[in-house]
Amino acid sequence: MKMMKLQDAVYNWLTIKVVADARKDDEAAQETEQFFACMLKEDYKVEEIAFKKENEMYMVTLKNEEGSKQFRFPAELIETMLEQINREPEKYVNYKSHRT
Repeated sequence: MKMMKLQDAVYNWLTIKVVADARKDDEAAQETEQFFACMLKEDYKVEEIAFKKENEMYMVTLKNEEGSKQFRFPAELIETMLEQINREPEKYVNYKSHRT
């Protein structure tokens, strides 16, 4: 049994994807987006996923073993995390990893 519904997993991925796209140097955002993308592939067999913003909605289309699916989410809901980060950037400092 899956831990969450596909729609919830897509919502989580899209929310952090919007943050990661806006903050290319934010390693935590990049890693979290990859985590959710991997979850979509492994747990939900998502082969392709894409999104676009139309007016005040995000449209997500994906293809998995069950066929094509489409989800719609209000932009206000999806962009809440990014807006919070932008309002209080001091709380979301990007600590660079020190990998060698």
